Formats: sequence, structure tokens, C-alpha cells
Amino acid sequence: MLKLGEGRPARLQYLSGSYRVLQQGDHVTCAVTGTRIPLQNLRYWSHELQEAYVSGEAAAARYTEMRALGRL
Repeated sequence: MLKLGEGRPARLQYLSGSYRVLQQGDHVTCAVTGTRIPLQNLRYWSHELQEAYVSGEAAAARYTEMRALGRL
């Protein structure tokens, strides 16, 4: 059976506590590490920056970086 979006990156709108799928896919890419994150494993993202993160550590590193640059 053909699954829509299989093997393709999804495009998401990150909301506070959830996200909305804008374009079907099966993964997103971590903004810090470049690691592919299957949608079923996506737990960390920023609605302010509209980015996904592979782990809490990656999210914390990005927030620290953006605060230092004055973007948060």
C-alpha cells in the first residue's frame, strides 16, 4: 500500500504544545544537529523559531544561542 509522504520531509507549523501538518511527510530535520526525526518521535520544537529539535539538549542549546543573539 502506498503511504502518502513516506520518505519525504513533512512541513509543519509549530504551535505551543502541538503542531499542524502543512505538507505530508514522515519526518522533520533537527535545526541544531541535522538529524532526521520521524514524526512519531517528535517531542521538542519551538513555536517562536518554528524549528524542530531531536532532544531537550539540542533545544536548550538553540535557545541559549538565540538569547545570546538577542532573538529571544
